[in-house]
Amino acid sequence: MDWEEKNSEEAAEDPKTEGEPEEGLAPEEEIETAAQREAREKREEEERQAKARKRRLIPPFVMLLAGAIVSITMRILNYELQTMLIILLCVLLGFYFVGRILQIMLDRFEQQIQDAHMEEGEVIEKEPSE
Repeated sequence: MDWEEKNSEEAAEDPKTEGEPEEGLAPEEEIETAAQREAREKREEEERQAKARKRRLIPPFVMLLAGAIVSITMRILNYELQTMLIILLCVLLGFYFVGRILQIMLDRFEQQIQDAHMEEGEVIEKEPSE
């Protein structure tokens, strides 16, 4: 009960009006300086590189997961060793290429998103100069 009373008192003392902009929304604060823009671009580049490093692991993981499943299945079904190794090699190669295609698709999607953000950013920057 005390907590509710305290919050209602704080709300009554708060001098905010509906016409005032909230913190961080003033137009002069939206314009970023060159240093801030450079820091943001550097941070975004580091994030892209981190995603690229993670994406580079997709083909090996897909390949090894498929290989493990096929190996276990063929062992349970009592395949001969030579037949099992040939099938496993084909599965590993096939799923490596599947993982590589998936990686390439994700890279293209990210590039398209990045291009869209760049175009959107250019439009926003050009509006104040008109």
